[in-house]
Amino acid sequence: MAAKFLSLACIRPNESGNLSPRPHYPSMPKYPKGVVVSSDEEKFVQGSEATAVFSVTGMTCSACAGSVEKAVKRLPGIKEAAVDVLNNRAQCFDLFIGVSDGRDVVLLFDGIGLLEETIRETIEDVGFEASLIKEEMNEKSSLVCRIRIKGMTCTSCSSTVESSLQALHGVQRAQVALATEEAEVRYDPKILTYNQILEAVEDTGFEAILISTEEDRCKIHLHVEGVRSENSMRIIGNSLEALPGVQEMNFDLELNKLSLSYQPDLTGPRNFIEIIESTGSGRYKAKIFPEGESRGSHRAEEIKQYYKSFLWSLVFTIPVFLLSMVFMYIPGIKHGLDTKIVNMLNVGEILRWILSTPVQFIIGRRFYIGAYKALRHGSANMDVLIALGTNAAYFYSVYSVLRAATSPSFESTDFFETSSMLISFILLGKYLEVLAKGKTSEAIEKLMDLAPERATLLTLDSEGNVLSEVEIDSRLIQKNDVMKIVPGAKVACDGFVIWGQSHVNESMITGESRPVAKRKGDVVIGGTLNTNGVLHVKATKVGSESALAQIVRLVESAQMAKAPVQKLADRISKFFVPLVIFLSFSTWFAWFLAGKLNGYPKSWIPSSMDSFQLALQFGISVMVIACPCALGLATPTAVMVGTGVGASQGVLIKGGQALESTHKVNCIVFDKTGTLTVGKPVVVNTRLFKNMVLKEFFELVAAAEVNSEHPLAKAIVEHAKKFRQDEENPVWLEALDFESITGHGVKAVVRNKEVLVGNKSLMVDHNVTISLDAEEILAETEGLAQTGILISIDRELVGIIAISDPLKPGAREVISFLKSMKVRSIVVTGDNWGTANAIAKEVGIDTVIAEAKPEHKAEKVKELQAAGNVVAMVGDGINDSPALVAADVGMAIGAGTDIAVEAADIVLMKSNLEDVITAIDLSRKTFFRIRLNYLWALGYNVLGIPIAAGALFPSAGFRLPPWIAGAAMAASSVSVVCSSLLLKNYKRPKQIDSLAIRGITVE
Repeated sequence: MAAKFLSLACIRPNESGNLSPRPHYPSMPKYPKGVVVSSDEEKFVQGSEATAVFSVTGMTCSACAGSVEKAVKRLPGIKEAAVDVLNNRAQCFDLFIGVSDGRDVVLLFDGIGLLEETIRETIEDVGFEASLIKEEMNEKSSLVCRIRIKGMTCTSCSSTVESSLQALHGVQRAQVALATEEAEVRYDPKILTYNQILEAVEDTGFEAILISTEEDRCKIHLHVEGVRSENSMRIIGNSLEALPGVQEMNFDLELNKLSLSYQPDLTGPRNFIEIIESTGSGRYKAKIFPEGESRGSHRAEEIKQYYKSFLWSLVFTIPVFLLSMVFMYIPGIKHGLDTKIVNMLNVGEILRWILSTPVQFIIGRRFYIGAYKALRHGSANMDVLIALGTNAAYFYSVYSVLRAATSPSFESTDFFETSSMLISFILLGKYLEVLAKGKTSEAIEKLMDLAPERATLLTLDSEGNVLSEVEIDSRLIQKNDVMKIVPGAKVACDGFVIWGQSHVNESMITGESRPVAKRKGDVVIGGTLNTNGVLHVKATKVGSESALAQIVRLVESAQMAKAPVQKLADRISKFFVPLVIFLSFSTWFAWFLAGKLNGYPKSWIPSSMDSFQLALQFGISVMVIACPCALGLATPTAVMVGTGVGASQGVLIKGGQALESTHKVNCIVFDKTGTLTVGKPVVVNTRLFKNMVLKEFFELVAAAEVNSEHPLAKAIVEHAKKFRQDEENPVWLEALDFESITGHGVKAVVRNKEVLVGNKSLMVDHNVTISLDAEEILAETEGLAQTGILISIDRELVGIIAISDPLKPGAREVISFLKSMKVRSIVVTGDNWGTANAIAKEVGIDTVIAEAKPEHKAEKVKELQAAGNVVAMVGDGINDSPALVAADVGMAIGAGTDIAVEAADIVLMKSNLEDVITAIDLSRKTFFRIRLNYLWALGYNVLGIPIAAGALFPSAGFRLPPWIAGAAMAASSVSVVCSSLLLKNYKRPKQIDSLAIRGITVE
């Protein structure tokens, strides 16, 4: 029998040396720091984590693993649990309990009270054998921080920052997103601090602002009034240290800011405020520290700055334009402007020089700073092109004016209007670009706005009666608080209903359009809208642990992740600006040389210019028309909008890689149970081969099955309850010598009778004779897409229970629609061949693989990939994890609030199969938009540069003035962002909506 593995890790004692005062088993005393307690005499080290691996024998499927997981999670101190079946050992499940780090999952439990014996006894109580394999100490190896980076203008900027971060010793991974102007850095906290990371970004010439770190997940910042000395800090610190669960404190006396790390299972911010305000005879007052600028406020500030700069540039540029282009043709004004001051220097030139200088050096200062920073680090960006182009026009004009002032015969021609208008149009373009980019991240902002600001806290007595209610800041909600949700109010936190009934609109989280009925015991999600009844909700997940916070983090990470197609823009950006500079100088030199050598007729030269000035205009036009920004924004803006649209429809796409792979999918592998079927099996028929009372029969069967967490076992127990309707929670007969037999069923002794419940193989292995009648009934049951469970008592077959897991409504239509999208569908299941074939026939799938273990599903996925298919795996994210990882795209369906499915690339929040179509269709539409963006960005540069260089001038006499070239450059970036924004109008295929209209959507 294959062994499974349970991995556990524990957080060591707190600063005081004692364990947190949780409920303890009698054998779990509070140990002082450093005391040896484990069997191998390992010492407990402050602030570390320990991993203990248990061998668990007898688990056969995800349900078994789930039963162990649930049992261990009930122990005091367990924080989180998740099943990981990524180990490729035969018939082997690894259960890791704890915090997720990338694709690695470990268990965290607080205090050393959960000793080896307690854990082993708990697992054995569930019906499995367990033994300790190893225990090891480890520190958390990495942290993730998010940084806002101000000043990036193109792909070259983001590449420079990313390269600098990746070169830092201790940085494991760094991603810089131009569209969001943010960086996500995974680093080793033993080698590096986030302050050093911020310094590295600022060394590249950009402003860096810390948004968050993983350390903030269980950290609260309070503003404490009344603290004037270190003594006050010590008094408050001593009071807070007495609270269980307080881990670390930092006080900033200058800002009166207190930062606290804590264990949310034990305490919370409301407790801290109460303690602070009760300390020092009420001298101190505390409240949540005001949040720093959010992404939205940062974007608003950036929009405001560009708008202000553009308006100021117009104040100077419009007069320069009028002096250059309009007033010169009005006789009276022209005479005044042509009035000579010194030699050939006239009034018009002086005015244009004076008006254009503030635009060039004050308003345009940002371009000089950006160019300097880029060149200092050996790269060139858009700012370099703008600075070179405007400087060429401005300083040639200055030279021309000074020469006119010193020469009695030189007639100058200046380009002051070129530099001023260039800067004005570029600022207009940047203003429109940041305005449009702000709309690409609206999805995250809308999600963040879902959380209500205020909530109503209830105080209950021991019998559940309401003693008082008070309105509080929603950030002060703690675990196990009871909140009152009135009609029309948002649910303040994740939790479950303890009183009342209502309908809750969850469309903003799951995409489900119809309100969902909620009554006692039902789970609710924070941020959803209560419609018509009052609910009392007990909080289970608050703050950063809530489903809403996890979704926001997932979408933020998705928008940071680069699609492979982005590599094209990154490669081009490395040589784009140097190439444009080379082409610009080459254009100027070619036209200048042609003019000097009489390579073209003198009539080509405008009357107000000479050959040098004409060549200079062509060179400047080439320099300013080229646009690296459009290339850099083509992919990330489309990915941002696409993932945001997906999130609004309950389809969480984990980044550009997942989007790119999904649009290529031509083969989908479906798990059966819980994916094609509802996942809630029910008993539909019972056939007895021996005269006995049906109630007595189910008493024996339920007594054996009640110890199993398998879905089929649960279905049998639920059916047995119908024979004992007089009891709300019936107590079943005692089952002795219970044994769960891998892949076959269970065995137990009930009322001195040996009861076997399982499949045909179990009966054969125990020499139970199966009659021809029983064989026929089994075949008939499987033909109806039902599972036949055989029951023997004292080695005699006494009955067959037929269990059906109903097909999801609309499954056939979804498979049919996938065929029309040229996507092949396959069923892979651990169920028997008869049931699998019947289900496949019913939904219209031709290829079936049955009786497959989790590792066999992964092998089948690899076979399909080897045959040249791009494979998606759709499963429930538990026993399908190996296949989800092996597939090109893993889709975890029906994840609900449990969105931390590490193995999946796409998480479908609802249990609706049509969301599979939505994911594929949305990815195809997104990548069509990306291709369109690239076509425009590349096509614009490929066509625009030759036109700016004067390619049409000899034949058509068409010349592109530099200021128009600059306007075209600005327009190209705006057009790419606006093209991506069109994805916000995405609508699901009409066929999917017709399924919902016909009532096929699954609740």
